[in-house]
Amino acid sequence: MKNVIFVLRLAMGWLFVYAGLSKITDASWTAAGYLKNAQSFKGPFAWFASPGNIGWVNFINEWGLLIIGIALLIGFYVRWASIAGIVLMTLYYFPILKFPYAGDHSYLVDEHIIYALLFWLFIAANAGRYRGLDGRRR
Repeated sequence: MKNVIFVLRLAMGWLFVYAGLSKITDASWTAAGYLKNAQSFKGPFAWFASPGNIGWVNFINEWGLLIIGIALLIGFYVRWASIAGIVLMTLYYFPILKFPYAGDHSYLVDEHIIYALLFWLFIAANAGRYRGLDGRRR
């Protein structure tokens, strides 16, 4: 079971590293369109997308993805990275939730919920302690 969790941690880490790097290296990328088209909680997401906020929102999104991914890959502070991942996945989920549909092809559960559950598994299993730097910290 530990090997499965380790492989899942690496796969999720790579997914997040790539997502972060692809946003950081694309000067035209912004979360504004995603946020402005929110289906639920339109007010708060419009506030995030406002010109005064979108800069820091983009920064936290880009670098948050990258840092979470690196933490998962090396198994360092996996619990904290997973908590951040759950928060991020929740913030990705609600803009596309037009209850009870999540996006165009999902009913309540989409990939963001699956990823959040996987982060929860990493927390419960102490995933960073197995083949990760969390196992070396005391």
